[in-house]
Amino acid sequence: MVSMVFRNAPAAPIFYTDLLARPRPAPTRKVTYGAADQQMGTLFLPIGKGPHPVVVLIHGGCWLAKLSGPELMDYAAADLQRRGYAVWNVGYRRLGHEGGGYPGTFLDVAAAVDLLRELAPQNELDLSRLVLAGHSAGGQLALWAAARPHLPKLSSLYDASALRVRGVACLAGILDLEDYRANGPLACGGPKTIDRLVSAQAREGADAYADTSPARLLPIGVPYVLISGDLDEIVPKEFSARFAQKARATHEFPREITIAGAGHFELVDPQSAAWQLIVTEIEALAKP
Repeated sequence: MVSMVFRNAPAAPIFYTDLLARPRPAPTRKVTYGAADQQMGTLFLPIGKGPHPVVVLIHGGCWLAKLSGPELMDYAAADLQRRGYAVWNVGYRRLGHEGGGYPGTFLDVAAAVDLLRELAPQNELDLSRLVLAGHSAGGQLALWAAARPHLPKLSSLYDASALRVRGVACLAGILDLEDYRANGPLACGGPKTIDRLVSAQAREGADAYADTSPARLLPIGVPYVLISGDLDEIVPKEFSARFAQKARATHEFPREITIAGAGHFELVDPQSAAWQLIVTEIEALAKP
């Protein structure tokens, strides 16, 4: 595990409202992939001729409609855009939206990622350099999307034509749903949120984690990095550490990074020292 230290650590971790209080960057264009309002994403295209490496950003918010959505990732998207990346910042239906939860949330993320095949030619996207970066609940969805080839073939989420990715940056990701349900803080609503996400009641008698939890889809089969802040009280660093231990048991060795002085939202704040490290990790994953 790698540990990083802020040279100028803030007095206290920021909250998502601190990010949203800033002027919001404008995307190049909006694209829909379904009829629901949430089934849309924003493209941030860099200046210059492609093909451009691509980063898909998947927001967090505890999978809950009442919390902030893809707008929270606009700041990171604009920063990556300035660095020469094409960024696809995706929205998806969440708990509280019609069709959110299982299977809708998962199908939305899958559809948004796979839409890149259609978007690539007209926007000069290099899908051989495709990296997914997910924050918190979005970290779970990003690693899940990368692991789709390992889904049980009888699952309604299985798709043999799932777009392959080059790597994943998990930013305070909730990667083991069973562990978070049993041991997570109440910030995301406790066990009932996980139960709603995987539709535990409706799927009683079935293994509701077999096609939803990245921990149950190990080995993932692509490079990925687990990044945590040591001041994170929403997804404490111990969750990534325990997930990494499970990964190693399958002979997969993710890169682990804990950033001293960082909380939960510094990991998506382009003004933070944590973000500068994260950009370096994304660049490494995107290298041909």
